[in-house]
Amino acid sequence: MPQHQPPARPRDSEASKARLLQAATDEFAARGIAGARVDRIGAAAEVNKALIYTYFGNKEQLFDAVMDAHVARVLDEVPFTPEDLPGYAGRLFDFLLANPHQLRLATWHRLERSGTDHEPQGLGASMRQKTAAITQAQTDGLLTRTFTPEDLLVFTLALANAWMPTSPMANDQTAERTPQHRAAVVEAVRRLVAGTPTTQAS
Repeated sequence: MPQHQPPARPRDSEASKARLLQAATDEFAARGIAGARVDRIGAAAEVNKALIYTYFGNKEQLFDAVMDAHVARVLDEVPFTPEDLPGYAGRLFDFLLANPHQLRLATWHRLERSGTDHEPQGLGASMRQKTAAITQAQTDGLLTRTFTPEDLLVFTLALANAWMPTSPMANDQTAERTPQHRAAVVEAVRRLVAGTPTTQAS
């Protein structure tokens, strides 16, 4: 009797894409777009590098997909709380410390993708929503009006990543003082938002 062969197992495209995105994250974070090599990404993902072009189009579009995924992750995992900006800064500090690729990828995006028509998916809308939420919190008397909403948001974000490994201020002793740096970030944002409400800065 002829033996029946089991049906061919379909390629798990979603798993392949996930491995490619992870391998691309490591490659782009370390080398940027220009220095990245699709053959290294394919080898690390244990996927034929031709699938990169099938799934993503080209190397630049793969980088854009990586950025979209990382922006979506931080927006999902670090909820914005305009009524508690110090708490938000502390949570963002924790997330960035646990995910060092996040800021490296953002830096490469500014260096190599500025001036293109690609903005990480959801980033612009998120910044506008955060600014609007701060504006409302100021109107409700929950935040100082000493600073404009845009300034308050940018200062909070800057303080949250000031002591990350990618910062020029970081050194060999930075990691040893992580708890103190986190506490200082939270306290700095608390003082930033604790001013007596006045008219907005011009």
